[in-house]
Amino acid sequence: MALYYRDDVVQVTSESIRVGGLVVAIADVTYVWHDKGRTTLAVRGRVLSRGLLVLLLSLPPIVAVVCALSLAWSVPERGWRPVLVALAACVVLALAVTPFLEVPLGWLDRSYERGNRVHELWVQTHGQEVLLLRTPDALRFGQVYRAVQRAIEQQGDHR
Repeated sequence: MALYYRDDVVQVTSESIRVGGLVVAIADVTYVWHDKGRTTLAVRGRVLSRGLLVLLLSLPPIVAVVCALSLAWSVPERGWRPVLVALAACVVLALAVTPFLEVPLGWLDRSYERGNRVHELWVQTHGQEVLLLRTPDALRFGQVYRAVQRAIEQQGDHR
């Protein structure tokens, strides 16, 4: 028996697909397909938080440009020395803060990996259509779907 995928809820082997308490034998599967499910509140929240994160990450550069323009505007009144000191302080601050952008940018990457819709995995077995998995996590869905495909392909090779 070959194991193609396993997590807390799903296990795909060369003999069966187990999702929660449901067990479907690979030999009984006649057709597999995927579909888009109804959008959930979690998916909508992910898309909204992604937009807010992008907005928050784009605000500091906008503020920096406004400050730099206002400093450049005040050169005739203050002279060059305070303006250059302020610009140097801004550059040093920006370089000091840059490593900390790793965390919010990682959140942004993971939100795109998880996708922005609900995915459903369906199989036809014994003439019935059965919903095996419904998840908003695109990465996990892709792994499970590919595991089911491999299991069925291997079953077909052994027939």
